[in-house]
Amino acid sequence: MRKLITTSLAALAAVITLIGFVFVTGLRAKSPRIRGAVRKVARATQRFTIKSAGLPGAYASIVRHTGRASGRSYETPVRAARTDDGLVITLPYGANTDWLKNILKRGSATIVDEGEEIEVERPEVVGAADARKFFLPKDQRTQRLFGVDEYLRVHRSQESRLAS
Repeated sequence: MRKLITTSLAALAAVITLIGFVFVTGLRAKSPRIRGAVRKVARATQRFTIKSAGLPGAYASIVRHTGRASGRSYETPVRAARTDDGLVITLPYGANTDWLKNILKRGSATIVDEGEEIEVERPEVVGAADARKFFLPKDQRTQRLFGVDEYLRVHRSQESRLAS
C-alpha cells in the first residue's frame, strides 16, 4: 500500500512538473493555444482577483475602460508599475486583448493603483527595454521567465496631474 501511495505521488509530481513546463514554454513561445487557455483561467478567476485589485498593497491594479463597440464599462485586473508621469502595464498575452484594444481606440482609461484613481491618456505599446525597469526585480524575473516583452505605457492626464 505504501509503495502504491509513493508511486502515485511521484506520478502526480511528474504530471504537475510537465504541466508547468508546457505552461512556461508555451507562454515564452507565444503559443496561441497556451495563451488562450491561460486567458480562460484568468477570466474564470477574475471575480476573485478583482475584489482586492487596486487596493493598497494588492498585487494587481484595475484598468477601467469602455468597450469599443458596446460602450459598456469594464474593469480588468492588471499588473502595473508607476513611472514618473504615469504607469506601465504588463501584456503577458500580447497586444491582442480586448481591454487593450479598447484603451488604444479611446486613447484614455482610468487605472486604480494602490487605492488611487488615475486618469491616463496617450496609450502606447512599448517593449521590455522601455518598461521592465519600472518593476521590482522579482517581477522582472517573472516577466523574463514567461517571455513578457510587450507593455502598455500610459501617461497621467492633465486633470490627474493637477489633482495629485
